[in-house]
Amino acid sequence: MCGIVGIFTYGRGSGVVDDNALLRARDAMVPRGPDGAGCWIGADNHVGLGHRRLAIIDLSPAGAQPMQMEEEGLWITFNGEIYNYKELQDHVRSKGRVIRSGSDTETLLHLYALYGEGMCDHLRGMFAFAIWDERRKGLFLARDHFGIKPLYVARQPGMILFASRVKAIIASGLVNLSPDPAGHVGFYLWGNMPQPFTLYKQIRELPAGHTMWVDEHGVREPRPYFSLTDEVAVLEGTARFKSAEEAREAFGEAVRDTVRHHFVADVPVGVFLSAGRDSTTILAVSTEVNDSPPNAITLGFKEYEGTEDDEVPLAASVAQLYGSKHLCQHVLGSHFQEDLPAILEAMDQPSVDGLNTYYVSKVTREFGMKVALSGLGGDEFLGGYASFQQIPRLVHGLKAARAFPWLGKAFRVVTSAYIGKMTSPKYAGLLEYGPTFGGAYLLRRGLFSPWELPGLLDPDMVREGWSDLKTVSNLEDLVLPLKGDRAKVSVLEASTYMRNRLLRDSDWAGMAHSLEIRVPFVDVGFIRAVAPMFGTEFEPTKADLAQVPKKPLPEEIVNRPKTGFNFPVREWLLGQKPEAGSERSLRGWARLVHQELGKS
Repeated sequence: MCGIVGIFTYGRGSGVVDDNALLRARDAMVPRGPDGAGCWIGADNHVGLGHRRLAIIDLSPAGAQPMQMEEEGLWITFNGEIYNYKELQDHVRSKGRVIRSGSDTETLLHLYALYGEGMCDHLRGMFAFAIWDERRKGLFLARDHFGIKPLYVARQPGMILFASRVKAIIASGLVNLSPDPAGHVGFYLWGNMPQPFTLYKQIRELPAGHTMWVDEHGVREPRPYFSLTDEVAVLEGTARFKSAEEAREAFGEAVRDTVRHHFVADVPVGVFLSAGRDSTTILAVSTEVNDSPPNAITLGFKEYEGTEDDEVPLAASVAQLYGSKHLCQHVLGSHFQEDLPAILEAMDQPSVDGLNTYYVSKVTREFGMKVALSGLGGDEFLGGYASFQQIPRLVHGLKAARAFPWLGKAFRVVTSAYIGKMTSPKYAGLLEYGPTFGGAYLLRRGLFSPWELPGLLDPDMVREGWSDLKTVSNLEDLVLPLKGDRAKVSVLEASTYMRNRLLRDSDWAGMAHSLEIRVPFVDVGFIRAVAPMFGTEFEPTKADLAQVPKKPLPEEIVNRPKTGFNFPVREWLLGQKPEAGSERSLRGWARLVHQELGKS
């Protein structure tokens, strides 16, 4: 896990790389890479790459970056981990190539030399990287299948600048910071920044599962090499098992396989442990695939002691059951007040979430660890959210309303002025948005409703931003090729809430403390094993996940209803009691975050 940055100037009359700007951007990411820093500028001064290193695989100087393969004319700056790099090393050796280090970074250079822009089809991991190809005089950018690792790009006439953080690009001093209406509107709509937008017009996120090529002729538009929708559409319902037992064994092996791959490291790997089935299963399975149990880290809150929201006692019992050392620390409201400026600085782009990950990451690093596994993704791919029942019920129940689209809009216009005073403002949009999966999902996950936005931002900005976002049509496109309700909701959750909030929050919150967070359930190998089971007799759920460990989980965990990870932000920041309602507290937090991060 690292921070990467680069500048490439191209075309007739373009200037040279500003090395001071490159260094400013690189060193705006010190927490992402406290173990070392590197910089390389090409002989003609038209390309420069920078890197901040968090050493996880191959801790020796041989793993330092930017890394070069001089005989091939290739240089790379890379952020992430390639979990199948050892298998890939065997593969490239079979092609007659010589491996000189123990790093996954070098493996990427060999793959590019062999397959060019098709190299990403061979990768299993989380990654964002840039490769300079001297022979072709071009820059190749790539981002992992699910968007676990960030990569932001600023395009200007004759120049492209990329980095792992928006704030690193800002630190370069080379980019105009005019606001992007789609970014500002998108944040209030979702409570996070919808891909590919940022708060700034000139800065975009390279979409997940995409690559980009830049040469003297300019920037080519991003090209997809992976689409979750297309992948699930092809695989959905194709699994064939002779018995339920055979299906359970296949699912269990998929879980063990991904957990095994996510322990590839040259430093100890811990596990974030709550009282939920995702993290407890990861811990239990990790004891099956490793020689010794990993450390388990749990976050506690004084406000929740003695209540059902206190996950510490159950987590401690699970750690003891599987022989893990349990590392636990409680966070106080006073800590939050002290840390708030640092949290907002680390956040990079606004989000209403991530505080829990920020603190569990802080605790994990204080215990001396650099890598931890998270259960993120289990709910999205195993049907753990209430949305898997609520959205299909809403869509099918309001099916008749599709024939009268004017009725839904009329109901919303008439009721929106007063319905929010009695309950959630979203109820005004039930008939207008509820009859389709995309619209129903927006009601389920949206923070502010579309018709509320003019009261939060300039109406002209709202009109332009809403037009650019194309929110509902994009959501509908995600599910159009899919057949089953389970597949549709899973893809919606994974492509929006998970990608744009949970994964991005895990990155900034973990990197704030130089901690690499790995997500075994967000893995291309795991998805390709599970997606064929969607729509079949054996459609794996969280209950099935809890049955995977050979040494059974405690009954209190298996039968515990989903509660989510509760965080006392209401009490700490807004002075509200828990019963005041999570939607209202998130809206208040959103206003504060937007105000602070939108100052640039």
